Amino acid sequence: MIEDDEGHARLIEKNIRRAGVSNEIIPFASGTEALTFLLGSDGSGEVSSGRQLLILLDLNLPDMGGVEILEKVKSNQHTKRSPVVVLTTTDDSREIQRCYDLGANVYITKPVDYEGFANAIRQLGLFFAVIQVPETE
Repeated sequence: MIEDDEGHARLIEKNIRRAGVSNEIIPFASGTEALTFLLGSDGSGEVSSGRQLLILLDLNLPDMGGVEILEKVKSNQHTKRSPVVVLTTTDDSREIQRCYDLGANVYITKPVDYEGFANAIRQLGLFFAVIQVPETE
């Protein structure tokens, strides 16, 4: 989970757990930290070889744009098949199109009200509980 808002990160994890998902969730507050985990310090992506990853990505991060992260993940031979779910406040149609063009698997706009946000994440958790995630190469 790449999410810089600590409150959103807690809410996301809590509601994914409520949906019955027990997989490990590794939170990252910055794109730099997330890319180091996903692609390694050398940027080759070999560190993710054999991992089963599902990436939950916010687009608005303090150190880099989520679109840049999406582009790097989807262009790397080791992580390109990992599903990426964009979860962000950005609802601009050009940004949505750009993310899908770069390989995002799902694009969800965060509802502004707490209950709507919590409900959307619970539904996302139900989705996570049934999808198949491929191993990285």
